[in-house]
Amino acid sequence: MRKNSRWIAIQCGRQHPSCERVIKGKFPLDMPGPLQYGLGVQAFIINLLACQMVALKRAQALVYSIIDVVIAEATMLQFILRLHAALENWEVRATEKLLLEAVMHVDETSLRVDKTNYWIHVHSAGGITLKKLHRKRGIKAMEGNDIIPRYTGKLIHDCWASYFSYSNCGHGLCGSHLLRELTFVVETNRYRWARRMKRLLQATYKRVSDCEKKCLDDREYARLLKCYRKILELGTLEMPAIPDKPAGKRGRIAKSDAHNLLERLQKYEASVLLFARDPLVPFTNNRGERDLRMSKVKQKVSGCFRSEIYAHAYCRITSYLQTMAYKGVNPMIAIQMALAGELGGE
Repeated sequence: MRKNSRWIAIQCGRQHPSCERVIKGKFPLDMPGPLQYGLGVQAFIINLLACQMVALKRAQALVYSIIDVVIAEATMLQFILRLHAALENWEVRATEKLLLEAVMHVDETSLRVDKTNYWIHVHSAGGITLKKLHRKRGIKAMEGNDIIPRYTGKLIHDCWASYFSYSNCGHGLCGSHLLRELTFVVETNRYRWARRMKRLLQATYKRVSDCEKKCLDDREYARLLKCYRKILELGTLEMPAIPDKPAGKRGRIAKSDAHNLLERLQKYEASVLLFARDPLVPFTNNRGERDLRMSKVKQKVSGCFRSEIYAHAYCRITSYLQTMAYKGVNPMIAIQMALAGELGGE
């Protein structure tokens, strides 16, 4: 990192004690000049910024306390962009692998970039996590990311309407979201249908988890479907009528949360109960939410991003590191492998 003895020997040469000939070496390809930061230092800084969510100034101070060298913020950001470029081919290969998975978890969350609201879209399946940044949240973003439009497996999500725009794939709804909404309706309105639906979903999930096949047989599923529809019929009778729209008023009628939930359970019956029919489909979308959670922590701890390129770099780098973490690879090792071009067919 400084002008050490190795650099002096290469630059100034050594005099052979016998023939008095001066012998000079050549710099290795990874050391083009007298002051260099090795892959270990670069990986450590990238790990601080991307994984540990340390702000730039704090990372700079921490590195200085360790190696007694002040590394400029611009240099640290160059390390981020270098890894971002090194992972371009990895991202392409990860996308193709995602499209072959039978089940994929998707979710989205907001992210501030240069005082503007952007959205991170996560796609998780098997041991792969892939996050994409886009200015929009809905169909425009999904078309721009070009993953969901090409996917033909089962998509697990939280019933965001834009996902249902794609008929090329199946759809499964997150049971955790439904249970939370049912709990809210029970606590605020005391509707019996919501309490019964909550118990039915919980009991079905336990039954599916305990059975060896991880799904219900045809007879059990028919019984479940009968109970499910009966509860929804009870809900239709129990819920108050939706008021008519006043004359001369435009727009949609404002429905209660309970009305919206009941209609959603009726409309997406097959998606709600897909976990009971397909052993590969989980009950929740926790995988997608878990892969996104640290993005919100990043924003709270070290603030928003100054420019869009670094936000894109953050998404790609954390996607790679989360994927490698599922394989049990140390993040420092994973970063050095990528910087050294040793990913190969990974």
